[in-house]
Amino acid sequence: MSSMPKTLFWSRTDVPGADHAFAAERRGLAARGTALAVDPIAFTCRYEVHTDERWAAERLEVSCEGAGWLRTLRLERAAGRWRASTAEQGDLDAALIAAGRPGAGLPGTEEPERLAQAVDVDLGGSPLFNTLPVRRLGLRDAAPGTSHRIVAVWVLVPSLQVLPIEQTYTVLEGGGVRFASEGFSADLTLDADGYVLHYPGLADRR
Repeated sequence: MSSMPKTLFWSRTDVPGADHAFAAERRGLAARGTALAVDPIAFTCRYEVHTDERWAAERLEVSCEGAGWLRTLRLERAAGRWRASTAEQGDLDAALIAAGRPGAGLPGTEEPERLAQAVDVDLGGSPLFNTLPVRRLGLRDAAPGTSHRIVAVWVLVPSLQVLPIEQTYTVLEGGGVRFASEGFSADLTLDADGYVLHYPGLADRR
């Protein structure tokens, strides 16, 4: 696998939008990216994620910004515990309600202990984050039928609400991986390094 930094660009296929990430693999992953979408309202999301050498997530920083509002989130894992800190300027809920959408609720989590089992993070709508469990679990080299159930720290956008979520990754014939969570499933097409090329119903890489 290449040690050179990668540039990864996905076009959203569910709503108008895109995600552009820069990923460097040294001792694990260090990546940063910018995602844009118009649903539920137009927003820009900037993120930075770092893992340890086993590709277990250690830190995620995210900001989501729209007309008249800005939210930020910092997640850190140390000694098996997650800590979340947030900030908000403006009023996202007011912007959503003005657009005829339901409010988003508060960013972060009031129950960080519920995240204790999680070693992966998943930022809503960003295909980069599927690569973390793929690489951590060695799925690119695993036999078809190999399956792992995990708990991930799920960050919703644009609210930046943080929730634990169960996910299952199953290796398919031909090197793809089936991702499943809460009744949803998608067969992901991956490149040789485990980054998503095609995520049905969400994004395609250019």
